[in-house]
Amino acid sequence: MTVDRGSPNPVRSALLDDISTDGRIAHGFFNRAGGVSRGLYRGLNVGLGSKDDRGDVLENRTRVSRWFDLDVDRLVTVHQVHSPRVQIATFDNRSERPEADALVTDTPGLVLGVLTADCGPVLFADAEAGVIGAAHAGWRGAFDGVLESTIEAMLGLGAEAERIVAVLGPSISQDNYEVGPEFVDRFLAQDAANDSYFAASAKQGHALFDLKRFTVDRLRKAGLKADMLSDCTYADEEAWYSYRRSTHRNEPDYGRQISAIAIKED
Repeated sequence: MTVDRGSPNPVRSALLDDISTDGRIAHGFFNRAGGVSRGLYRGLNVGLGSKDDRGDVLENRTRVSRWFDLDVDRLVTVHQVHSPRVQIATFDNRSERPEADALVTDTPGLVLGVLTADCGPVLFADAEAGVIGAAHAGWRGAFDGVLESTIEAMLGLGAEAERIVAVLGPSISQDNYEVGPEFVDRFLAQDAANDSYFAASAKQGHALFDLKRFTVDRLRKAGLKADMLSDCTYADEEAWYSYRRSTHRNEPDYGRQISAIAIKED
């Protein structure tokens, strides 16, 4: 795969596009296209925590911001730690990177972004209230309530649950997400009904976990209109970075893609 020095070409959700009839809310699940990173990170790697060339990462982040017609200082991300914590993004704190795994705002002109490499990126919007959100939901975050925390923070800014649309972007599929018995036990201890998210694995004592459906079901249980994109980050190497794929190959590091949403300025 050659380095693509063109423009990013993110995947879009029809559900999110449909609620923004005036085009004021823009979003994208950015894949590897349109980036300048090379080698192991080829494409649009935006991970500041990766060992990629920092100049390339910053250029990639700039390209994401420009896709929204905004400068890179409007791109807001956090130091993700697989927690249920949420940051309310404002112009005053946009350069901060606290330990959190979700962002919400009612401020036009800010791009909220979450980074993933198998975990679930979830973008939220209440178009009528002008409130948006973005959450990084791996199994730990989803299990511990990052989705519900994001919704609560949006409600605090004036959103209403019945108006919020949430879309889970590209993430690892059940076919490629094998887990051990202690993982299954943790979920069953929380709720015996969680057994429905596991399928038999070829490996003795292990199971295949459906993170996608677990995430969307929690969003719907919270009263949201929710959907997901079918793309699997592990399976499609040309399009997506994958932590698990890199681990299976004993690669020294991996890239991170970004999913982002913004309220356009008037």
